[in-house]
Amino acid sequence: MTELSGWGNFYAIVGSAAGALIGLQFVVLTLIADMANARDFAQAGSAFTTPSVVHFAAVLLLSAISSAPWNEFDALAVCWGVIGLLGFLYTVVVARRMRRQRIYQPVFEDWAFHMIFPLAAYAILIVSACTAQSHARVDLFLVGAAALMLLFIGIHNAWDLVTYNLFSRRRDQQEGDQAP
Repeated sequence: MTELSGWGNFYAIVGSAAGALIGLQFVVLTLIADMANARDFAQAGSAFTTPSVVHFAAVLLLSAISSAPWNEFDALAVCWGVIGLLGFLYTVVVARRMRRQRIYQPVFEDWAFHMIFPLAAYAILIVSACTAQSHARVDLFLVGAAALMLLFIGIHNAWDLVTYNLFSRRRDQQEGDQAP
């Protein structure tokens, strides 16, 4: 399809990055898993860790389906819409999990990167799917922007998770060293 010509390299780069970051996040989580109480970590993990993997997976899936040899542009747009709708609903679930967990009190940055920005990215996918027939070229750029948003959101959240755990661990160790 002529609409997708020229997008192959973009999705190869973005999809590869998302796939690599999924693997890297599993390695990091394995290394820091013993830092926290297992029950508390699991509760907070479903609110703060799992969404990054889901966003990376959404980017990987978007890249894969956008690189496939489609005969109809409308079928591709339906796939964008489904990914957008599922991601939007999942982000609402994440917001509920963030409110329910008790190990960490989310600040505005957490709400922005775990709820507001992902909702916006998934909404862009939904809107792009709905307008793809009349605005194909523009919608391709919007889908690309949504994919990059999700990739950068995942990177931010993964980095935030690692730094929070490292600094919390060091603080706990320093407090333990100073105890009488």
